[in-house]
Amino acid sequence: MADPLLLELNGLCAGYGEIQVLWGIDMAVRSGEITALIGSNGAGKTTLMRALSGLIPMQSGSYRSNSEDLATASAAQILSHGIVHVPEGRRLFGAMSVEDNLLMGAYSRKVARAKLTRDLDRVYTTFPKLRERRDQAAATLSGGEQQMCAIGRGLMSAPQLLMIDELSLGLSPLLVEQLVAALRALNTEGMSILLVEQDVTTALDLCHSAYIMDMGRIVRTGQGAELLADPIIRDAYLGVLEE
Repeated sequence: MADPLLLELNGLCAGYGEIQVLWGIDMAVRSGEITALIGSNGAGKTTLMRALSGLIPMQSGSYRSNSEDLATASAAQILSHGIVHVPEGRRLFGAMSVEDNLLMGAYSRKVARAKLTRDLDRVYTTFPKLRERRDQAAATLSGGEQQMCAIGRGLMSAPQLLMIDELSLGLSPLLVEQLVAALRALNTEGMSILLVEQDVTTALDLCHSAYIMDMGRIVRTGQGAELLADPIIRDAYLGVLEE
């Protein structure tokens, strides 16, 4: 049986060269849950995602997944443990077709073509627009369709944990609702998700638990509904504190 703590951080510190950005991060992501990481622009959220996916090295602290030590693991090793990063800005291969972008998500998997076909069908069922656009160049998609493609590419990696950096960035409310519905459905099927999001209302409404980051530190944690109802959080991040 898998450890219910799919990801556990204790005292994680990281940054860029001599510039430290993250200071003693403690965090736990439980299997089968949606966990949100929220905070203002520049709080260190994207840096934490890069550290978790092995794109930047940890300076100190511990990083474990299913009780395995990943503190010094490479990006490829972390991916092999099923931790998949959907980066901010989507980072698609613009000249390639939608389907080829999706298949790039499975490049490191050693599975039969029939399995990949089933996984593609699952992505297309989750995001029907991608089936319609499967032969279209990714660069010609709308912003929302590009985000669907980026998430679909992540799903093709067969993740244990899907980490999504800035789900709603630059998208209309209607498209965000569609993406949120897709994530709810994936989670209902058992997908574990770590969501970085500046739209605090969307993140807290969607998640089971949340961490609030400020200036490279975790300053608050709790259940999503609990934090959404907290007048201090609402005042600080939503600007809707009632008198």
